[in-house]
Amino acid sequence: MNGFFITGTDTGVGKTLVSAGLIHKLVASGWRVAGMKPVATGCKWKGGVLRSEDADLLIAEANVKAPYDWVNPYAYEPPIAPNIAAKQLRSYISLAHIADCKARLLQMADMVVVEGVGGFRVPLNDDQDAAHMALMLGLPVILVVGLRLGCLNHALMSAEAIQMRGLKLSGWIGNRIDPGMTHMEPNLDTLRRRLTVPCLGVVPLVVPALPEQIAPFLEINSVFQNTVT
Repeated sequence: MNGFFITGTDTGVGKTLVSAGLIHKLVASGWRVAGMKPVATGCKWKGGVLRSEDADLLIAEANVKAPYDWVNPYAYEPPIAPNIAAKQLRSYISLAHIADCKARLLQMADMVVVEGVGGFRVPLNDDQDAAHMALMLGLPVILVVGLRLGCLNHALMSAEAIQMRGLKLSGWIGNRIDPGMTHMEPNLDTLRRRLTVPCLGVVPLVVPALPEQIAPFLEINSVFQNTVT
């Protein structure tokens, strides 16, 4: 095992925060860890270079420092689906190039925590989506479930899609993103019963949400146990 692929039930469910928190905890446990955000949209210009705020957060938590374009090979300014952004800019998202960047990072690190883009089936080009990227990278998957109305359906469908692709789903993490969500515990109980993999933590709603604050709620030991069995 040389890392994890972090996907989510949708966009805006906290994949970046969970990924950064996981990196923070792995670093504290003595691992050499690199973060990776292969595809990002909604990027901003900094010093004449397009950069992803998500990628920058992963970089800040990692203890392996690598060239930015290895961490974030594809950065697009429009805050839209990556396949549409790439087509508008006459760019092409190559999974082979993403896999090559991951291999370069692993020459420097024990582990690479890769954050996906959007949900599990977000299109990347005319023929491939984020599921193809996860398969290409060959990493066990952790599903971030945004805890809000509709999360049960999204979580069950996402988990089914991950497992039907033959990927190893190591577990799921609940993230409390909606302060007004009612019946939180019954929803969590339903997820624990229906999902066939362990719950690796439930992240509370904290402001500001910082990786070091949510890291204690992530169960690293459970992740490793379920990955190697």
